[in-house]
Amino acid sequence: MCMFPPGSEKSEIILRLSGRKGDLVGLHDNNGGNDWKEGASMLTAGRLGTLLSRRAVAALSTTCARMTSHGQVTQQADMSLPMYWDRLDSPLPDRPYNNVLTATEKSLKQKEKGPWNNLSNEEKLALYRIMFKDTYAEMKKPSSEWKTVVGGIFFFIGFTGLVVLWQRIYVYPDAPHTFDEEWEAKQVQRMLDMRVNPVQGFSAKWDYDKGQWK
Repeated sequence: MCMFPPGSEKSEIILRLSGRKGDLVGLHDNNGGNDWKEGASMLTAGRLGTLLSRRAVAALSTTCARMTSHGQVTQQADMSLPMYWDRLDSPLPDRPYNNVLTATEKSLKQKEKGPWNNLSNEEKLALYRIMFKDTYAEMKKPSSEWKTVVGGIFFFIGFTGLVVLWQRIYVYPDAPHTFDEEWEAKQVQRMLDMRVNPVQGFSAKWDYDKGQWK
């Protein structure tokens, strides 16, 4: 977006929206008046949101973020390229598991084009491993991840209990004296003397003749 100095009589802001690709190029306004308002009204919120999302995805997919961790350099995956995954609900990924083939694997792929009766079980298994990483049996095999989850839950529960215990000992003040048993007994006696709620409430449950609860 290019803005000319405000002192000029005719300022131009170039902002054009191409209909097919949604590229935000510029909107032309000669005098900053009605043309700008009309052009801005053409940019609907939906098209602008689509434009911004496409720009963000393009920026993330074309730029490589490199970080150094434990002496290794990792590179961000390009989401615009075909991806490989092992999922039960999607048995055919976008690309084979092994893209870089050795000379033996290349010859095996050529042999694959012929009759499969000429392939041994080991060769068929090798061809499968070129295309896929795990079998369905391996994907369905239960893992021990639940142990990590349960252990993490108990760890945080125990840590939270220690924090609460520390707060009760060193942070929270002592309980007020109104929580003492002696004070509570005096408070109950005072309520009985004042005959609080004598019909169906507190005092109604006290037998004043016998001096005990009904």
